[in-house]
Amino acid sequence: MVIPLLLTLLAGAATFVGALSGVLGQKPSNRMLAFALGFAAGIMLLISLMEMLPAALNTQGMSSLMGYGMFLLGLLGYFALDRCLPHQHPQDLMAADQQPRSLRRTAILLTLGISLHNFPEGIATFVTASSDLELGFGIALAVAIHNIPEGLAVAGPMYAATGSKARALFWASVSGMAEIAGGLLAFVLLGPVISPLIIAAIMAMVAGIMVALSVDELMPLARDIDPQNNPSYGVLCGMTVMGFSLTLLEMSGAG
Repeated sequence: MVIPLLLTLLAGAATFVGALSGVLGQKPSNRMLAFALGFAAGIMLLISLMEMLPAALNTQGMSSLMGYGMFLLGLLGYFALDRCLPHQHPQDLMAADQQPRSLRRTAILLTLGISLHNFPEGIATFVTASSDLELGFGIALAVAIHNIPEGLAVAGPMYAATGSKARALFWASVSGMAEIAGGLLAFVLLGPVISPLIIAAIMAMVAGIMVALSVDELMPLARDIDPQNNPSYGVLCGMTVMGFSLTLLEMSGAG
């Protein structure tokens, strides 16, 4: 029980490593920030549509109606939350004479989306490591790899919005702590008693949240911040990094 929990802790802590790299040095430029937002969108889209939703639909006992229903619930839940938060669309979010509230809002939404994704991921990491330590180690390694750019994607916008390294690190740590919280919950419940169907339902719903966040928030804001460059480059890079991470995960499972 101790080693699986430790693996989950280390995987979640990798988010802080990425966040640290996002706040070292001077405040990120508009170009770097737009790239980071596109990068985060690429990660979220790929992991949602090619890992989380298919895994949920292939879970025993999960019907297509229930799986896609939970996915739709995630989409609607995101837009309900989005309506509760104030909107602001300044021409230049990085101008020194204004408070970039929309950028801070985006960073908080991004933290929420990644946190919701990390929570069931932490449960899955712990449960897998409890039943197969070698496989659990491979999964924890793959999770840690893709948590690093996630930490960077959260810390970058928050640092740019507030100018506070401590606040950027705090919010990035929140997303990493969600994964650790998932592992702790699994530890308390002794792992195997957690229903795979419940985890699958959560994964499908979170996939919907992350797709909505990427399409409605991250990609348009990346274009607004740096209209001279195509945010698709960041999206494609994010998908590439996530694809290599998922390949490592699959190879670990095959081994």
